Amino acid sequence: MAPTKILLLCVLTLTLVVPAFAQEETDAERTRLTAEVLWTMDRVGAPVISPDGSQVVVPVTSWDVETDESETRLYLLSAEGGVQRPLTAEGSSAGSPVFSPDGSRLAFTAKRGEDEAAQIHVLPMDAPGEAIRVGDVPTGASGLKWVGEHIYFVSTVWPEKSFDEMAEQLEADKDDHVSAHEWTSMPYSYFDRYLDEARETHVYRIPADGGEIDALTVATGLELPRGSGGGSDYDVSPNGSLLAFVADAATEGVVENNDVFLLEIGSDRPRNLTQGNAAADFNPMFSPDGAMLAYNRQHIVGFYGDTRSLMIHELANDRTRVIHADWDRSADGLVWAPDSAGLFGAIDDAGTRRVYFLPLSGSAPVALTDATDYGDLDIAADGTLVGTNVSFLYPPRVVRIDLDADEIVRLDSFNDEILADVDLGTYESVTYEGADGAEIQMWVHYPPGFDPSQQYPLFLLIHGGPHGAITDTFHFRWNAQTFASWGYVTAWHNFHGSSGFGQDFTDAINPDWISKPYEDTIAAAEWFMDKDWIDTDRMVAGGGSYGGYLSSILLGKEHPFNALVIHAAVYDLYAQTSADFAVHSDRFGPYWENPEMYSILSPHMYADRFDTPSLVIHGQNDLRVPVGQGFSLFRALQTRGVESKLIYYPDENHWILKPNNSLHWYEAVRDWVTRFAAPGPRPAARRDAEANDSTQD
Repeated sequence: MAPTKILLLCVLTLTLVVPAFAQEETDAERTRLTAEVLWTMDRVGAPVISPDGSQVVVPVTSWDVETDESETRLYLLSAEGGVQRPLTAEGSSAGSPVFSPDGSRLAFTAKRGEDEAAQIHVLPMDAPGEAIRVGDVPTGASGLKWVGEHIYFVSTVWPEKSFDEMAEQLEADKDDHVSAHEWTSMPYSYFDRYLDEARETHVYRIPADGGEIDALTVATGLELPRGSGGGSDYDVSPNGSLLAFVADAATEGVVENNDVFLLEIGSDRPRNLTQGNAAADFNPMFSPDGAMLAYNRQHIVGFYGDTRSLMIHELANDRTRVIHADWDRSADGLVWAPDSAGLFGAIDDAGTRRVYFLPLSGSAPVALTDATDYGDLDIAADGTLVGTNVSFLYPPRVVRIDLDADEIVRLDSFNDEILADVDLGTYESVTYEGADGAEIQMWVHYPPGFDPSQQYPLFLLIHGGPHGAITDTFHFRWNAQTFASWGYVTAWHNFHGSSGFGQDFTDAINPDWISKPYEDTIAAAEWFMDKDWIDTDRMVAGGGSYGGYLSSILLGKEHPFNALVIHAAVYDLYAQTSADFAVHSDRFGPYWENPEMYSILSPHMYADRFDTPSLVIHGQNDLRVPVGQGFSLFRALQTRGVESKLIYYPDENHWILKPNNSLHWYEAVRDWVTRFAAPGPRPAARRDAEANDSTQD
């Protein structure tokens, strides 16, 4: 499709075309969106489309609640709809699907048989046949890309060892009774796992028909980021001659400086394309014509929420330029248009993730979708664009974003049968005046059968980050419609610091994480207190991660909530320096350089004021916010004599991910909020009485 055609498109219509195989709604008894229902749902991953635009493959994960085990199968869909069948067998998990350049084969990773790590398999797509394993990588393969005659992948290896020696090392490690980890430098952990300092993540390639595996980055002296495992940290030029990859260029200290490096395949001398920028450069992507390399850039060192600008490096003349420098949004979820005239992106935009086209011509970005969230974009050589669509009322669905017909065409029917029997509530986006008179966007969820003549309790949710946002999406771990199904009006507010509302708004809370989000939260509560359908005597709040932090701040300040739910809270900023993310230290300095800032911002410094009943939840494997934070908070509450409860999950991380633990979590939260704010509607007697008293006066 020509760029001019794209620029003339209006916002696509949002009517989803349900394929012929979708289930018709039955008259069976309907249920609420309980946690149990959530765990019956298939979880749809990122689709990939064949080069000719005819076939779509998507990974779909299902869970067995009885065993706490999952499997991920690859499904084949048609870009026209009407086809939905599994490509991989039950009983094993597959991932990282990628089509061959001619579309005749599909590569993917899977553990099969006695495999200890995921291996590469290739499946014919143009004729019947079984998947054939390609290569044997004892450390596993992930992040597949297929360029020319080679399949590229990443693996976390011992760089000085051969694959045979690595296999021996892995076998020896299984029998080793020494559990010690040793480090001489950072990083030592990532999210929920400790890192082996002797291992590095590198890019490899193997002929698609099998053969010798080439190590492409081992000899460079650089490694991909230690948390890497997907394909976003590297790319290969269309002709297979160049490799672009991300590596930390910092040679001292603990603050990373991820740069984009360019390497001629076969050489061991990469060139740093971004050494002039001390902040992060990442996500390299070659253009389809091979003339350009796109990547993202941030400008503020140590600030993960900084705007992610779109950069274009022209390979022929070595010139780099920023695209849409004045656009106050981050360029995320990008795929190149086939004609290399621009990129499509899934953009966090004022509470909704919309598809945009970002032209290179200098014209302004164009929004192609409006309501509900879109993501996981992929595009065929003929311009067929697919992705996922999701809202608060349904989990991800696979769609074709039809630019010619200006419509969204749904391609799958996953979860339709389940949702046909679910009685969902409703939701809307509202705005209110927050800190400094700023307009704050908030999602309000109403329970099924909501009656505005009645009064309902409020459960105000505080999102994590803080530099993220709650967009129009389906959250399996903190599902607002599930909370609403208990009989609560539930809300997410995108307070100061949230992404998608401009860089000034996102950075407005640094380094002061308290003042504006706290004011926005109290203002949100006051917005509800002015509504006749809210019972101001039944209000609770809570959140996780930064949401747990802000809930801990509420403990030490005035607020209208009867009780709090505090999950994975950053409670002690001093102790948080033991984590893989130490909050302000990279940007504003360690605590010994700025002790006053840490004292003012740390919730534990306000413990002498704690008096709100609180449910504290934490997981042992949480290395983002170490588990001691939860135990310290609980001890403070108990010492203060505050009614409180601690729930500890020895096998969970920052999130509660296992089905039975999740069901326990939802039930524990429900029991807690019910104790302090009874669910369900009540007659508006209290306000009627107040109105009568006012009339008599």
